[in-house]
Amino acid sequence: MTLKIMIVDDEPLARQRLQTLLGDCSDPPTRVVAEAADAVSAMGLLARHPCDVLLLDIHMPGMDGLGLAQALQQMPQRPAVVFVTAHAEHAVQAFDLEALDYLTKPVRLERLQTALKKAERQIQPNQALDDDSALNFILIQDRGRTERVPLADVVYLKAELKYVTVRTRNRTLIYDGSLSEFEDRHGAHWLRIHRNALVARHAIRALEKHHDPEDGDGWAVRLEGVAEHLAVSRRQLAGVREVLGKG
Repeated sequence: MTLKIMIVDDEPLARQRLQTLLGDCSDPPTRVVAEAADAVSAMGLLARHPCDVLLLDIHMPGMDGLGLAQALQQMPQRPAVVFVTAHAEHAVQAFDLEALDYLTKPVRLERLQTALKKAERQIQPNQALDDDSALNFILIQDRGRTERVPLADVVYLKAELKYVTVRTRNRTLIYDGSLSEFEDRHGAHWLRIHRNALVARHAIRALEKHHDPEDGDGWAVRLEGVAEHLAVSRRQLAGVREVLGKG
C-alpha cells in the first residue's frame, strides 16, 4: 500500500527536507497529499485531503503541534501522528496524545522509515476487514462539527459552483472536498455520470430521455430514494447502461 502523508511544519526548508526523505522511501511507498505551515491550515486541509500519516512539528505560530494532535483526537477517522521536532523534551506529552512515533531533527531516513512501517502495520489490519474497510463513511464538516455519514445512505454527489452537494434519501449536505478526491478514495461503488456528478451504483434504477433547458435533449438517470433526475453526459452513457445491464 502507498501511505498518504501530510507534512505540517512552519519552516519551508524542514518541509522540503521531509519531502526529499519521503522521495527516498520505497518501503513503504509514500505520497505527499498536502503541506501546511500551521495547525489551523492543516485542519482545513485534512477535510479535503484525508491522509494516513501526519508528520507534525511542535513549535509553530498559533496552535502548536501538541494542540493539533489533541484536536485530532475528536476525529472519528484520524491519521496516525508522527511528531518531527527539534525539541526532545515533549516526547512524554506527545505519547500521552497517542502519537505513533516521535522523531527529532535532523531526521535520518532509516528512522523515518521505521515510523512509516509502524503506520503501515497499524493501518493494514483495518483494511483487511472488507472491501470498504475504514471507508464506509464520508466526513461532513458543518459549523465546527464533524459528522460521519454512512456511504450506504448516500445516493449521489454533485459539484455545484464552489462546493459539493452530498444527497442522501433524507438530507442534503455539503462536502468540503472534490469529486475527484472522493472518487479516488471510494471509487469502487460509485459511477461518474457527468463531469459534475457521481452516483451510487446500487441506486441507479433507470436511464431515461431528458430535456435540459440549457443543453437540450439528452439522457438522465433515475435514482432510488430521490425525486430529482441527474443528467448523464454522452461519454458516460455506456457505463450507465453496463450497470443497468448487470442488474
